[in-house]
Amino acid sequence: MSTITIAAVGDLLMKKAVIESAREGGGRYDFAPLFAKAAPLLRKADIAIGNLETTLSGPDWLQGEPDVPSSYDRINKRTGYPQFSCPDALAPALKRSGFDVLTTANNHCMDGGAQGLRRTLRVLDRNGLKHTGTYRSAAESKRLLVTEAKGIKVGILSYTYGTNKMPVASSWMVNRIDRGKIVADIARLRKQTDLIVVCMHFGREFVRTPNARQKNLVELLFNQGADIVLGAHPHVVQPFIKRRTKDVYGQVKTRTAVYSLGNFISSRLWRNDYTMRGLIFEVTVRKDRGGKAEVAGVRAIPTETRRQRKNGRTRLVVVPQVPG
Repeated sequence: MSTITIAAVGDLLMKKAVIESAREGGGRYDFAPLFAKAAPLLRKADIAIGNLETTLSGPDWLQGEPDVPSSYDRINKRTGYPQFSCPDALAPALKRSGFDVLTTANNHCMDGGAQGLRRTLRVLDRNGLKHTGTYRSAAESKRLLVTEAKGIKVGILSYTYGTNKMPVASSWMVNRIDRGKIVADIARLRKQTDLIVVCMHFGREFVRTPNARQKNLVELLFNQGADIVLGAHPHVVQPFIKRRTKDVYGQVKTRTAVYSLGNFISSRLWRNDYTMRGLIFEVTVRKDRGGKAEVAGVRAIPTETRRQRKNGRTRLVVVPQVPG
């Protein structure tokens, strides 16, 4: 029998205030202190997953605008939506903090265009961070992410409802929420994994309860054989469920879903304090002697992004609220 722990967090929303809090002298950035209090929990997990809700598009992503903090967070005049990029220093900080996998299919993944998307994935590769949801080629988009821990093979999928009206050059570049594609991807993963995690960028922003579409999609995913469903995008925490269900393949297993993990790190959005909160969602998975792996337990650890003064400056810090 093998047992592993999967830890998942929500949006890494790298707003201007978050980036500024990591700024050091000489144009350097150090993001590690932002995650230092949560890092022990992430490192303890066998697989730690987060949603990268920014791009790593590089200093020239705005076509010649100066590389200053304000350039990392701007409003697109055509779409009316914000666009994000972040210094590359974020990637090694996330790796050192314990992250293993980042999902990249979200409504900001095209903020730097096709070039920014490709560059983001190159930076993640250089820092040993696995990723899924966006792709540099049609061939890459056909490769499904499978990661292994203690003899348990875990497949991870990632999909988004849209890209904030930003054009996608080729349909294979971003995984959209398409029921036919999701069903086909899960069917492929079943043949090569013990457990399937599906990350969904869906729901309504700032609403603390799931809508009918979220619930219907979770039911579809359970029915098709997904074991764990991780939701993001509302920027606030929504409930989680855990229950024993039978899928279309006849397997009866315990499965779990969290409709929204909230923001793991962010500045306050729309004067809403709930946008400064999130979860570290810990899922214990056991594989029995017969080779069946399923959810054995869950624990939701609340987190909060707090402002702390140190050495005359304000730094944002993720603080987990672990029960005593």
